[in-house]
Amino acid sequence: MSISQADYSRLRAARDAVSGIPGIGKAEIAEGGIILTLPPVQRHEQAAEQITEQINFQLPRTHPGYVARRDVTLECLGPHRLVSPDVLVFPGHIRPEIPSHAVLLVVEVVPAPNPQRTYRDRYRDYSAMGIPLYLIVDPRTGTGVVHSEPGYESREKFAFGDKIAVGPWTLDTSGLLTYA
Repeated sequence: MSISQADYSRLRAARDAVSGIPGIGKAEIAEGGIILTLPPVQRHEQAAEQITEQINFQLPRTHPGYVARRDVTLECLGPHRLVSPDVLVFPGHIRPEIPSHAVLLVVEVVPAPNPQRTYRDRYRDYSAMGIPLYLIVDPRTGTGVVHSEPGYESREKFAFGDKIAVGPWTLDTSGLLTYA
């Protein structure tokens, strides 16, 4: 859904106002409105942290100056999106909102209550933003998918416990836990 710059600016102001309210996980702008999520569960956070640590260990060798970070905001003004993925890989000097064209990898850990946002909406959005790699980690099923460009036509599925290639990085998924 496309919205005007004026509408996006109003949504942005409202999003910024609700972002600090206790009990709200993330406040994002997508689909022409503000989407509020609950704070993630511990296993969700552990999965995101493990992936972040593994990528950061490898980045000095593969992409000096880049970082894998959590709790950052990804902004794409084309379709007017402001989202907070679980992990982003981008040049470390860019802050506070990361422009989508600077991102090498986005990682989403599937939340238990709303998997379609990860598999359908985020897949569509990140592909349209031109982000080269999209990693989905699904603790509901103990599986995941690595999507790569162009258009995420390449899909490599994996199970927790596998060592997987995500672009130039190798991730060991043996430490990831299911929600059960």
